[in-house]
Amino acid sequence: MKRIPCIATVPIDTKSMTTLSNSPVFVSGEVVRQVFTWSEAIESLRATYRLPPQAGTSPPRTVATVGKAWLRTLPAFPPTGRYFGAKLMGAGVQGVSAGVEYVIVLFDRETSRIAAFLDANAITAFRTAATSALALDGLARATPARLAVLGSGLEASNHVRAFAAVRKLTEVVVHSPTPERRTAFAEALTRDLGVPARAVASGEAAVDGADIVLAAARSQGEKPILFGNWLQRHATVVSIGSTIPQQREIDASVVERSDLIICDSLEEVLTETGDMIAAEAAGIKFHAKSFSLNDLVSGSCEDRVRAADIRMFKSVGGGLQDIVVAELLVRKALEAGLATSLPIQFESKR
Repeated sequence: MKRIPCIATVPIDTKSMTTLSNSPVFVSGEVVRQVFTWSEAIESLRATYRLPPQAGTSPPRTVATVGKAWLRTLPAFPPTGRYFGAKLMGAGVQGVSAGVEYVIVLFDRETSRIAAFLDANAITAFRTAATSALALDGLARATPARLAVLGSGLEASNHVRAFAAVRKLTEVVVHSPTPERRTAFAEALTRDLGVPARAVASGEAAVDGADIVLAAARSQGEKPILFGNWLQRHATVVSIGSTIPQQREIDASVVERSDLIICDSLEEVLTETGDMIAAEAAGIKFHAKSFSLNDLVSGSCEDRVRAADIRMFKSVGGGLQDIVVAELLVRKALEAGLATSLPIQFESKR
C-alpha cells in the first residue's frame, strides 16, 4: 500500500463528530498507547458484555489461506455505540516471518460511511488483557492476591497491568523458559507497578500457593504448561494461549479441576481450541459448567460463581472486543486532537 507522506495531525470537532462523515481519520499505534487506560477499556467492555448477546453482532472470525499466505477477518456490530467494523490482519507469501500488520476499520452506524482506521497491533494486546481483567473481576475473590504468571511476553506483561487495575496484587511470581527474560519481566513489574515480583525456575514453583494463575504462553511442541494438581483451592485461572485446534496451553486436568469455566466466545472456546478438544478426548465433561462472558457480567450465572471453588476464564479473543476498544480510542484521540485527518473520500453506492 502506498503511504501518504506528511499528513498533519489536526484537531477535529468532537461535539457532533460530523467531520468523520466526510473525512476518515487514522489513529496510530503511538496515539493508541498515549490515550489508552486500563480502567476505561475494562468499563467499556463491561457495558457491552452486560447486555444480552444478539445474534449476528459478533460472528466467527474467517480466515482465507493460500500456502503460507493468509488473511483473517474479525467483524463485529456492538449493540451500543457509534461504530461497527472489523479487524483485518494478514501475511503474504513469506508468512509471518515478514511481519504481520493489523488494521481496524470503523463504520459510522448513523451515516454508513467509513469513519476511521486504527493501527490495531497494540489494540489487540490491550483488548485481550482488558477482557481478561473484566472476567477476573467477576471471578476472583475480592481480596489482595498473589499472582502466578506463566510467560514473559507482551501478552503476559499487559495482563499483569490489567489485573492490577481490578485487584490489589501482593506478589507476582513468574516463570518462562529463558532465565534472563523472566528476571527482566519481574524487575519491570516491580519498577512500573511497585508490586514485589520475582522469577522462579519452574511453572509449578510459580503456581504454588497462587490465588490467581495467568497462563499466557504456549510451550514449544504445543505441550501443556499448567496442570490441575498445581492449583490450590480457591484459585482463579486465566488462560489465553490456545485459540485454535493446533495449540495447547493448559492440561486437561485443569479443565477437570475447574468448577466453572467462563468463555469470551463460548462456542469457539469449547469446540475450536486445542485445550478443550484434548479435554473432550480425555472424556472430561465440561459443557455443563461452561458459561459465556455475557452470563458472568450480567450476573445470570452468579449462583454458579459463588458455588465454584476453582474458576477459569478461557479466551480466544474476538472482533467485539476490538471494535468496542477501538471506539473508545477513536473518541479519546479525537478529544485530544491526536487523530490524523486523511485527505481521502470514498464513493458511496446507493
